[in-house]
Amino acid sequence: MDNRMTKIGFIGLGHMGNPMARCLLKAGFTVYVYDVLPNAADALISLGAIRLSSPKDMVQTVNVMITMVQTGQQVKDICLGLQGIFAHAPEHLLYIDSSSIDIETTLLLHQEANKAGIAMLDAPVSGGVAGAEQGSLTIMVGGEEKDFQRAIPIFKAMGEKISLTGTASHGQAAKLCNNLILGITMVGVCEAFCLAAKLGLDQKKFFDIAAHSSGQCWSITQYCPVPDIIENVPSNVGYQPGFKAKMMLKDLHLGQQAAENVNAVIPLGAIATELYELYVSQGGGELDFSGIIQMLAGKT
Repeated sequence: MDNRMTKIGFIGLGHMGNPMARCLLKAGFTVYVYDVLPNAADALISLGAIRLSSPKDMVQTVNVMITMVQTGQQVKDICLGLQGIFAHAPEHLLYIDSSSIDIETTLLLHQEANKAGIAMLDAPVSGGVAGAEQGSLTIMVGGEEKDFQRAIPIFKAMGEKISLTGTASHGQAAKLCNNLILGITMVGVCEAFCLAAKLGLDQKKFFDIAAHSSGQCWSITQYCPVPDIIENVPSNVGYQPGFKAKMMLKDLHLGQQAAENVNAVIPLGAIATELYELYVSQGGGELDFSGIIQMLAGKT
């Protein structure tokens, strides 16, 4: 695939979508952009992206479409119905949904894409805003091998670890399970640091121990919720996201829903969900999910 010959449409230019689209521009792709908030595209236009006025106009112009929005309903609104992109897409369009949404909606979209002759991949990402800005995301892909191979140059522009996890919806399944781990471990890390403080331990010294012993995990070493211990994390900037707590809660709810559908038992996931529900209800939804340490420490 010649990057210069590939026209990519990108819908959803929020905290993640904007830097992902920027990485595509940097890699030499021609990128067309659309967002319901027109100003969201301004910075990308200055870098060479081309603004279009609707998803319908976009899909009639490009040969690859990417969506990066917040909910399954938003993806369905973009894709389905008389004004949806599936109704107006040329055959052989490659459609990539990088949103984190429910598995049922993802399966429906794959079915409808197949009816329309569209190749679809569900490809949610992990790595947060920093990973999107650096082009170092982990990308979990569900779909057919031939479509995955076609998309690899696009994925390589945005990520470093790219995996075909299985067929339709398996990308979403991997993302939900990954964020289940993340939500649970962040709560555990925050509890441990709160207890360490109450016991009089120096937070930096406890970090140095936990980061190199059996308690070690990504939530400690790469995303420490205690300020001024490691660089470039939300805890250093008043818990500005990052990855918003309300989005973590959304993903935990999706994990709960998926578990119920297949009769899986995830008690720690249920507890983490309840704690994030409480944190969001107390006003923490727009802050980074690591900010839950403030609630657990009694500071909110």
